[in-house]
Amino acid sequence: MDRFGFLKVAAAIPRVEVADCVRNAERIAALAEQAARRGAKAVVFPELAITGYTCGDLLLHPTLLDAAEEALAKLVRATRKLPLAAIVGAPLRHGEALYNCAVVFAQGRILGVVPKSYIPAYSEFYENRWFASGAGIAGETIVVAGAEADFGAGLTFAVGGAEFGVELCEDLWAAVPPSSHLAAAGARIVFNLSASPEGVGKHDYLRALVAQQSARTLSAYVYCSAGFGESSTDLVFAGNGIVAENGRILAEAERFSLDEQVVVADVDVERLAFERRRNTSFRAAEPAAENTVIEMELPEGLRTERLDRPVDPTPFVPGDAAHRSERCEEIFRIQAHGLARRLSHTGCRRAVVGISGGLDSTLALLATVRAFDLLKLDRRGIVGITMPGFGTTGRTYNNALQLMRGLGVAVREIPIREACTQHMRDIGLAADDRSAAYENAQARERTQILMDVANMEGALVVGTGDLSELALGWATYNGDQMSMYGVNASVPKTLVRHLVAWAADVEPDEATRTTLRDIVATPVSPELLPADEQGGIAQKTEELVGPYELHDFFLYHTLRSGYGPAKIHFLARQAFEGRYDAETILRWLRTFVGRFFSQQFKRSAMPDGPKVGSVALSPRGDWRMPSDASAAMWLKELDEL
Repeated sequence: MDRFGFLKVAAAIPRVEVADCVRNAERIAALAEQAARRGAKAVVFPELAITGYTCGDLLLHPTLLDAAEEALAKLVRATRKLPLAAIVGAPLRHGEALYNCAVVFAQGRILGVVPKSYIPAYSEFYENRWFASGAGIAGETIVVAGAEADFGAGLTFAVGGAEFGVELCEDLWAAVPPSSHLAAAGARIVFNLSASPEGVGKHDYLRALVAQQSARTLSAYVYCSAGFGESSTDLVFAGNGIVAENGRILAEAERFSLDEQVVVADVDVERLAFERRRNTSFRAAEPAAENTVIEMELPEGLRTERLDRPVDPTPFVPGDAAHRSERCEEIFRIQAHGLARRLSHTGCRRAVVGISGGLDSTLALLATVRAFDLLKLDRRGIVGITMPGFGTTGRTYNNALQLMRGLGVAVREIPIREACTQHMRDIGLAADDRSAAYENAQARERTQILMDVANMEGALVVGTGDLSELALGWATYNGDQMSMYGVNASVPKTLVRHLVAWAADVEPDEATRTTLRDIVATPVSPELLPADEQGGIAQKTEELVGPYELHDFFLYHTLRSGYGPAKIHFLARQAFEGRYDAETILRWLRTFVGRFFSQQFKRSAMPDGPKVGSVALSPRGDWRMPSDASAAMWLKELDEL
């Protein structure tokens, strides 16, 4: 692994010549060299790649079996200088039986041989006509290519500090795949040598199966299937190469290609270890007895600064347009159902929402409207209150009013300037003071109004603060930090903007649709400082605390991935290449780390709210952190970059 815990792996699909072992071994060696040049530390080839999978009864002939072993021996020697481990399929004799095997070798030495466990008797190729099952074989050795090697279905191997296991084709389709046991025993990467013919609809099932098995085993799964060159007498092989990690497909081969392919991806072994540590169900599945782990020493190979894996700059926002609408609809349903339950439990038939004309209050109002519709309550029971202050601009003020009217909720306007001015005189705050006290007095005045109106109306105050603001502590303690139910508490700012934009697309009323789109286009601001000379927003949050797209990236990988700041900086440089330079990313990452630690006390006192995704900061469940934890070690790591 590299210093950030990535290991580069490859799936190589040669163009085989059925029963020509010498030629096949030459092509395998060439592709192994290509994988090594791209920095891979382990490369897997298809099932029976030495002979070709479609040899039929020729697999029983000594001529082919002897040729396969001779070619394998030459292949091991030919690749002895490559700084990687290779996993190649071959038919091998052991005792009185023939086995469909994966041979693992590196540096001119065969390290171990894994036999296929599940031998299909119903598929297009009746493998049990030729092969015996390797299920249950353990602690044995096999003589292959003139050398003795460990032989068994439960072998695992260690390369570059990462343990991997091997299974073959049908093993993955079994009710309990061997990879499940291998992962529980410590393998963080599973390689599958396959020769699976194509059929209509099969590929979608295969992709889902590979992704799901990688998720179930909290592993990286590298699948490599036979391609062009196999016999097409009755079937066609499309050359599937898939690299998946914990449910996510990182890289794929081009199907039905006539050319040979090497699919390379960096798998995050460090993150897989983090996921397993935090998953108590996975730890409960660990076997009592240790398995045989075969370790190998490899020389330093090629290292590239850029990773062979996609790094999503907006991990909270669905990147697939086809699923984006479904995801937005689901989030709104979660928010609305959570609020509906709270309203039902408290007996409240009314709600109070502070409407600023910004993104967060808009999302909160949309979710509240959904909850009222769900409960079949009159939308007039939603009291929307706009509270213009010293920094309120005409744009946000008008948008707030138009939004409330368009959605059919009760509209109230309660200016806070006079109340705040009086309060500031009472506490002795100078008229020209623009400190935190000046800003927070306005936020707390608004919260007091909302709470008091809720008491008068027998209503519930719906909070508007989002996940990003909670992470940064960009909220006034006992001001906008407080509510009776925070519907946005686990929705990050990048997703808030996306949800409001989606709501605009599906909104039937043209005027409301226009208002929503203008809200999306408005700069994020608490509007607590007076407007500029042109009446525009003077206090732009992202200029003060940093871009939310960066902070959401930092937040996701701190909590969901368990990364340290140096690794986050490394990944952010790739994710935001061409948009932010390394120094800018480092600057805002320091801000994030410092604020995330120092502002925990606000999260420790946050109100209830629904969890909508895999990252949340509720002190009652998802994030337990003392309010006085030190950020020194995290900041030190950044200082050393």
